[in-house]
Amino acid sequence: VQLQASGGGQVQAGDSLRLSCAASGRTGNYAPMGWFRQAPEKEREFVAGVDTWSDTTYYADSVKGRFTVSRDKAKNTLYLQMNSLKPEDTAVYYCATRNRQIIASAINRAELYDYWGQGTLVTVSS
Repeated sequence: VQLQASGGGQVQAGDSLRLSCAASGRTGNYAPMGWFRQAPEKEREFVAGVDTWSDTTYYADSVKGRFTVSRDKAKNTLYLQMNSLKPEDTAVYYCATRNRQIIASAINRAELYDYWGQGTLVTVSS
């Protein structure tokens, strides 16, 4: 499985960006797909994810109401629409998936994902 993330850039606070993550290869049936981010000198953290069994979406508290995760099944592509961006959203954003299903309560655990995209940098200036 290969994941190709794109869409990052440099924007002003309050602007919007849409990230894309194209998956190629055979992804696991009903495997979750997620977005994580890592800011300089900080640990990687969960941003948003999709349980592809139920199409239920999950968000970190810090992005609820501002970010929307979605996927195009036909294109095997995951998206992250980011609105009302803040300087604290500055980070490298990674998409990820795994071989197997996962319980919903664990979708935010980075260590459980098998495949990662290369990351796309989002910089938000004030």
